[in-house]
Amino acid sequence: MTQYSYSRVDLFEKCPYHYKLRYIDRLKELPRLDADSPLILGHALHKGIESGEAAMEHDYYDSFPIITNEQVNEMIKLQMLLPKVQAELSAFDGCEFKHESRISTSEFIGFADLIMTAPDGTSTVIDFKYSNHIDNYMDSGQLHLYKYYLEKQGYNVTHMAYIFIPKTGIRQKKDEDLFHFRERLTEVVANSNVKLVPIEYDEMRVIEFKNAIKNIKKATKFPKNPSGRCFGCMPRFAPNYLDATQNEKGEILMQLPKNERRQKKVDLKPDVWLYADSYVGKTTFWDQFDDVLMINTDGNTDNITSPIFPLKDVVTKEGRMTKRKFAWNVFLDIVEKFEVGNPEGYKTIVIDLMEDLRDDCRNYVMDKFNWEHESDGSYGKGWSMVTKEFDNAIKRLKAVGLQIVYISREVRKDVTMKGNSVRTNFQPNIDDKSANFLTGTVDITMRAYVNEEGEHKLMLQKQPNVFGGGRFDFKQAEIPLEKNAFLDALKDAQPKVAGRQKTEPVKDEEKGFQEQSESTETTNDESTEKPKRKRRTRNAEQPEESTETDDKPKRQRRTRKTRDTTSDDDQVTPPGEDDAQPKDEASKTAPRRRRRRRAESDGE
Repeated sequence: MTQYSYSRVDLFEKCPYHYKLRYIDRLKELPRLDADSPLILGHALHKGIESGEAAMEHDYYDSFPIITNEQVNEMIKLQMLLPKVQAELSAFDGCEFKHESRISTSEFIGFADLIMTAPDGTSTVIDFKYSNHIDNYMDSGQLHLYKYYLEKQGYNVTHMAYIFIPKTGIRQKKDEDLFHFRERLTEVVANSNVKLVPIEYDEMRVIEFKNAIKNIKKATKFPKNPSGRCFGCMPRFAPNYLDATQNEKGEILMQLPKNERRQKKVDLKPDVWLYADSYVGKTTFWDQFDDVLMINTDGNTDNITSPIFPLKDVVTKEGRMTKRKFAWNVFLDIVEKFEVGNPEGYKTIVIDLMEDLRDDCRNYVMDKFNWEHESDGSYGKGWSMVTKEFDNAIKRLKAVGLQIVYISREVRKDVTMKGNSVRTNFQPNIDDKSANFLTGTVDITMRAYVNEEGEHKLMLQKQPNVFGGGRFDFKQAEIPLEKNAFLDALKDAQPKVAGRQKTEPVKDEEKGFQEQSESTETTNDESTEKPKRKRRTRNAEQPEESTETDDKPKRQRRTRKTRDTTSDDDQVTPPGEDDAQPKDEASKTAPRRRRRRRAESDGE
């Protein structure tokens, strides 16, 4: 009979698909070997509470193939935290301690971190959490299940509690050496406190657990992440096996797409980059579309009816301390939300303005490394880190599968041409390197403007002095800056391709192409003969005087061909067969003998 642990049932409720891969398909997760891995740190700390500091160090260091400064930094934290935990447990002197106690019944299995049994026979169940997020564990049913099933084994559990061990995440600054960093790290850990948080027993948690087991047994479908709370399904943290297949032995295989042509469809939601001067109506244009989320950076949203998410720094105050969350961190949180799910049903994400988002990324990276400018980093490193941070975030945004729209302001640059003429170029208000990257992530890059008559226009076709272009064959150079006009232009740019794909199977297309190729080859063969006949006819019509007076070899060869074509059976002598022919009148047609004869006649 299957035994269910709390973590197993909790995984099913968060993500049935992840549950299937782990417990039904029996795929193993590759362990994360980060120095601050919660699993490795938690296990080592438990070992230290049970067996002392030496056992803790041995357990932690043996988890890694190589030890670096990062592992040493984490061990400094553990060495300072272990006495704090032991001091918290010293209040229970006189109790019998059982570490990693196994709880097993016909339907349940679990391991209690610590069971303390007092002389009067009452027991306290303790679970250690190496985390700062206390609220995330207060609704957990884990300790409630431990109490329920321990009592079935004869324990008299009267108390339950979590011991929260603070996690310190400070990092070494760019201008800080290792010695001073560890001094600062020691100071921060020394000021942290271990917290013991008691929990009141709730029988409903046990009932919910048993009902969840029934749902697992009846499950036939395993959707991915319906709750939106599966940490493993987030693209940044998802294991590689989530989208893999396996063979009969359980080995993970790479799955390639089927070798089938995809049918083209009319795309009415292309990714777009739109730029224009102020007050042209860039944002208002996209506000005409449905299911749009506006991520706004400049606050100009008074006339917008679509949902708006203001992108700005979030400043909070805790006591006397003021904390700032950069706008770039807020943007990454938005991307992560869409990576997990889209409960509001948005179809389009509009970033207004793109150059502001690029500056937010720049400010975040410079603050992270305590720079005043990108050039403060080593040669090229500062610029490279900003570019990498920005590009990776945009790639993540593109991967969510929604229509992505960038909006930018316009800049004009005058270029002096040859002859001192001046040409005005129009382009988005962003650096060239970012512009080249961004235009490669969209289907269309367009400019909007207001003409002399005051009409708002949208340029579709590429112009030499206008930054833009796209993957559609637009029939009109420009259209009114309106939703319906844009959709009509998109339809006109695609129907032939889409219609052919729907009405003609691939095999018929290939067959038709082959037939066309054969007919083309036949036509080419016939055409190669026609020029010869034309040349012969033209040369034949020339008077004999031109043949005698013209000394050019080219015309002389034409005259020879004319003489050879007096009969259809006569053929030009193949190369290498001149000596085999008798020296009769036919041999006089050779170019060399004719040139000699002509030269002698000219001399006379």
